[in-house]
Amino acid sequence: MSQLVALTGATGFIGRHLLRALSERGFRVRVLLRRPVEVPEGASSAVVGDLARPMNMAAALAGVDAVVHSAGLAHAMSGAPEDDYRASNTEATRRLAEAAARAKVRRFVFLSSIRAQSGPSAAGILAETDAPAPTDAYGRSKLAAEQALAEIGLDWAALRPVLVYGPGVKGNMAALLRLARLPLPLPLASLDGRRSLVSVESLAGAVETVLAAPGPLSRPLVLADPDPLTLPEMIAALRSGAGRGPGLLPAPAGLLRLCAGLAGREEAFARLSTGLVARADGLRALGWAPATTTRDGLAALARGEGLARGEG
Repeated sequence: MSQLVALTGATGFIGRHLLRALSERGFRVRVLLRRPVEVPEGASSAVVGDLARPMNMAAALAGVDAVVHSAGLAHAMSGAPEDDYRASNTEATRRLAEAAARAKVRRFVFLSSIRAQSGPSAAGILAETDAPAPTDAYGRSKLAAEQALAEIGLDWAALRPVLVYGPGVKGNMAALLRLARLPLPLPLASLDGRRSLVSVESLAGAVETVLAAPGPLSRPLVLADPDPLTLPEMIAALRSGAGRGPGLLPAPAGLLRLCAGLAGREEAFARLSTGLVARADGLRALGWAPATTTRDGLAALARGEGLARGEG
């Protein structure tokens, strides 16, 4: 019989893709939902419960081979208090992992973040061997969750993805899509900070790799596609997918930063224009390979999101 995986966050951007991908790969998926909703397509069963107060998860985890925990408070909620991040990302993860240990679950896969390891930019190439140095409440809460997993006594893996893109993406990548849709030349050609991205399809492949890997793992794993791009290259790839030229012009980076600040988009601009390159050494050693190149993935995203038609 195929593995039974309990999945949290199945109604979110990443969770929806994981549910579909795991089901297509032959896993049976039991979704753990916070509130009664229609059971998402692809789920073999569903259980409703509060992850922050999992009083009795025995039934939810009965017969489960592995847990994939993608629920949590997203980085996009940048105004949230540190206590909220700790409650949603650290304590809820710890309690679910404790319940998984009691249920004799074979492996716990946690969707962490590269922000558990680094700030929004990094001077060198990030790898699992680097000492973690988160710079905000979100990153600290993810790192604390990883540290809690290490103390519980079950086999676990924490995936630390860089910025994830794919159909239905929100946050900074959605803003980049909207920017690329503009039928205007963009003064971004001079920006040279390279950033690693990862497609949601590559992320799903990484989860499958970790679920299939011989154990124990019990460590974090950086997740990034191997071809980092500059912001102009990202725009060019998106516009290429829509059958358009890059339409990029040079302008001083300082002026662009000022304009982004005036528009209330300084943080988003910094995340996409400065450098953050990571390499997925641990996952590659386990046999993982990206689903596509970043350029091809962004072009496909543009075609799927209707960039050429100016939708959304």
